[in-house]
Amino acid sequence: MRARDEQLKGTRHAGWASEPTTGELQLDDRASLRRVAGLSTELADITEVEYRQLRLERVVLVGVWTAGSSAQADASMAELALLAETAGSEVLEALIQRRDRPDPATYIGSGKAEELRAVVLESGADTVICDGELTPAQLTALEKVVKVKVIDRTALILDIFAQHATSSEGKAQVALAQMEYMLPRLRGWGESMSRQAGGRAGSNGGVGLRGPGETKIETDRRRIRERMAKLRREIREMKTARDTKRARRTSSGVPSVAIVGYTNAGKSSLMNTLTGAGLLVQDALFATLDPTTRRAALDDGREVVFTDTVGFVRHLPTQLIEAFRSTLEEVTGADLLLHVVDGSDPMPSGQIKAVREVITDVIKEQGAAAPPELLVVNKIDAVDPNELTRLRGVMPDAAFVSAHTGTGIAELRDRLAEVLGGLDVEISVLLPYTRGDLMARIHADGRIIASTHEEGGTRVRARVPHALAAALSEYAHAGGSANSGA
Repeated sequence: MRARDEQLKGTRHAGWASEPTTGELQLDDRASLRRVAGLSTELADITEVEYRQLRLERVVLVGVWTAGSSAQADASMAELALLAETAGSEVLEALIQRRDRPDPATYIGSGKAEELRAVVLESGADTVICDGELTPAQLTALEKVVKVKVIDRTALILDIFAQHATSSEGKAQVALAQMEYMLPRLRGWGESMSRQAGGRAGSNGGVGLRGPGETKIETDRRRIRERMAKLRREIREMKTARDTKRARRTSSGVPSVAIVGYTNAGKSSLMNTLTGAGLLVQDALFATLDPTTRRAALDDGREVVFTDTVGFVRHLPTQLIEAFRSTLEEVTGADLLLHVVDGSDPMPSGQIKAVREVITDVIKEQGAAAPPELLVVNKIDAVDPNELTRLRGVMPDAAFVSAHTGTGIAELRDRLAEVLGGLDVEISVLLPYTRGDLMARIHADGRIIASTHEEGGTRVRARVPHALAAALSEYAHAGGSANSGA
C-alpha cells in the first residue's frame, strides 16, 4: 500500500521538485475544480434575475469595430476569446460589426441584434460577451432581444479576478471593484425593486413608520454603499501595512525593481528565473494577482528587491485600477521598471502602449517622478526568426530573453547591474571604526572604488544607492571631500 501511495504521489507531481513550490501547489489547487458544461439551469426570463454570479459555459463573442485595422480588430476579439476561456467558458462563435460608434440602445443595433439572436439559437449558446463596457440600458435591451444572458468585457475581467484572488487584500480589492460595477446595474423581479418598504402611507403606523418609506432598490444600494465603505477602510488598513514594508525596504538602501507588463507576458516566469521565487506560472490571462516581493543578488554581488505586479490589459476596467491602487503604488516607489513584453504576440507595440497608459495614470495620481524603464522582450523561443530580427530593429535598447529556456538571462542580469549602477551616487566618507554596520552596508549594497585605513577611521570612495548615501551624509564632511553624482 505504501509503495502504491508513493507511485501515485510520483505520478501526480511528475516533473516537480521533491518539495513543490507555492506556485505549483496553487496551480494544482486551481486545476482540481473545473466547470462542467450542461449541468446548470437558467430561468426562461433572464430579466427576472436580481444579481447572478457569472456562469460562463457556451458563449458567443460580439465586437464593434470602430477604428484601426482589421488585424487590430481580430486581435481584440482573439484576446476576448482568451479571457472567456480563462473564465472557464467554451467559445462557439465570434462576430464583429463595422460601425462608426456603438449603438446607444443595443450596442450593435436592432437589426444586428436579431441576427445575433439567430446565431445564439443555432449554436446553442447561453451567454453573449460584448467586447466593450456596456451601459445598464444597453445590457437590458440586448438581453431582451437575444433572450440569453449578456455581459460585457468589464464583467468578464472582474469574474477572472474573483476566481484568481487568493490573499485577503486581493479579495477585498476585487469585491470592491465588483460592487462599483454592480451598483448602477441593479435589477430585480419586475416591479419588486419599486415596492415600498418600511413606510405605511395614509395609516397611523406610529413614530418612524409614517410616509412612503423607501423602495427595495434604494435599500439594496444603501447596503452596497455601506459594504463598499467598509471594504475601502479595510484596504486602507492593508495599505498602511504595505507602506510600512515598502518604507523598510527603501530605508535599507537595497534598490527595488518592479516587474510590470501585459497579462500573460511571462512576468512570473521571469521572476522565478531571476529569484527562484517559485511563483504560480500558468498559460492564462491574469493567472497571478497578488504582488510578490523577493530579494536576489546580481552577478556583481549587489542585492536587488524584485516585485511582481498585477498584469495589465487593453481597456483595463477603471474599477480595477481604483481598487488595486495600493498595489499599483509599488510601481511608483521602484528604482527601475522591468517592462516585460510578450515577443510572440502579434502586436507587442499595443501591449507596450496599454501598460504605459496605466502606469502614467498611476504616477500622475501620486505626483511622483516616473522611474526609469528597461524593456524586456520575453518568449523569444516562440518568435519567428524574421520577426525577432524586426523586433530587435524596432526596440534596439530592449533585452531579449526567454524565461522558459534561460536564453538571454545572463545578459539581462548584466543590463540590470549596469542600469542600477548608473542610479547610484558617488560618496567619499571617513567612517569611524565603531560604524562597522555602515561599512557592511557599503559592501553589500554599493561598489567600493577605493578605501584606506587612517587614524580616525576608514576613508571610503564608493558608489551607493541614494538611501544609503543619505545615511552616510553625516560622515561626508569628515574627510574634507565628498563627491556626488548620478
